[in-house]
Amino acid sequence: MADLVQYYGTGRRKSAIARVFLRPGTGEWKVNGKAFEVYFVTEQQRVAAKRTLALVELASSFDVVTTVRSGGVSAQADAVKLGVARALVQFNPELRKVLKAEGLLTRDSRMKERKKYGQKGARARFQFSKR
Repeated sequence: MADLVQYYGTGRRKSAIARVFLRPGTGEWKVNGKAFEVYFVTEQQRVAAKRTLALVELASSFDVVTTVRSGGVSAQADAVKLGVARALVQFNPELRKVLKAEGLLTRDSRMKERKKYGQKGARARFQFSKR
């Protein structure tokens, strides 16, 4: 039996983590065992997730199998975007320059700010009363 050819990349955004596998194929996407359009409901999420493959014009030459967990759906879409970019660099290191110039290999390090004690939230205070 022939070995399965696949390229792996991990993407992260906020608390979302995506494990992305690129396999030579016809352009089919699976996210957590569901169809791409079923999992990512809004057009913005779909565009974000597919941006990397669209940029290098390889969208129809790979099947993408993704496992995503934690975080919100938009953060998961961005995590998939980074995971696909990292997997593409593993497939062809020459794509690194193009992806780097578009900022697709940079992890977005912004995280949720923690809630502070004596306050309602990260920055919101309890209402102050003079009298």
